[in-house]
Amino acid sequence: MTSSEKQLHDYTPNHSDPAVIVLEIPTSHGGQRLDQALAAMMPDYSRSRIQDWIKRDLVRVNGRVLGVKDKVWGGERVDVAPDAHPAEVPAVAEDIALDVIFEDDTLLVVNKPAGLVVHPGSGNWQGTMLNALLHHAPQLSAIPRGGIVHRLDKDTSGLLVVAKTLTAQTHLVRQLQARSVKRLYLAVAIGVIQSAGKVDAAIGRHPSQRTKMAVIHNGREAVTHYTVLENYTHCTLIQCALETGRTHQIRVHLQSIKHPLVGDPVYGRALNQAIPAVKDFKRQALHATLLGLLHPLTGLAMEWEVAPPADFQALLVALREATL
Repeated sequence: MTSSEKQLHDYTPNHSDPAVIVLEIPTSHGGQRLDQALAAMMPDYSRSRIQDWIKRDLVRVNGRVLGVKDKVWGGERVDVAPDAHPAEVPAVAEDIALDVIFEDDTLLVVNKPAGLVVHPGSGNWQGTMLNALLHHAPQLSAIPRGGIVHRLDKDTSGLLVVAKTLTAQTHLVRQLQARSVKRLYLAVAIGVIQSAGKVDAAIGRHPSQRTKMAVIHNGREAVTHYTVLENYTHCTLIQCALETGRTHQIRVHLQSIKHPLVGDPVYGRALNQAIPAVKDFKRQALHATLLGLLHPLTGLAMEWEVAPPADFQALLVALREATL
């Protein structure tokens, strides 16, 4: 490494200073992808952070915006305008409508619509239920995770409970850990299920497809009970009760017994003789219909139930008509 190249490597970033960092790509990094070269030159920042800057046009090479995979050849001037990663920025209140089923000074129960992300994450840093909660109840900004103690997938509808105090949050977490919270889901599964059953199979990250979950021998314990509510020609309406609350639990467990959810874009499959209503259902047919718990302050048993949304009910109507 030449002295000029070493000087480029040994810059001292000031993380509190938003000023642009100016670099020059040394010839030793010629032929590398832009993100690879910058990751080597800026070891104080992760490669994913640098990729995020590139994608958000915060990096310019000779005054031009390049892609993550574009190559550099040495000698280019690079201007980097680092800023905080969205995950490090506190969520802000947004005026997003919430369907509040119950609220007092301790609890908030919400009927989440399909399509609404519960908590900010990759690709969904705004417009989430947390942003809506902070607008509805600003005091939640003082509660970790805005009082959220459990989640539903983006395209799963139904009931969620939110704690409005630290004491309530601790109480609810303990109830979840003790498996005393009652959670019932309505689900439309592909195939005809004849009788009730239980899936007791550990779930963990898929060994090769890291965005998916799977039944694996060294995963976390997961137990789902299901009962049959209604049979159709090619599908079954079932009710699922959770003992545990693993990521994608119902979706993964039903896939593991060859009855994935209708419309599931990740774990589902197409029906050979699918009716139009099934083909047109573009999300997993899953709805959190009932929630029961002990009120953290009074100790009283409380329970709420909500009907599935219009698209789910239309699917059931179409399935019934196709079965006649």
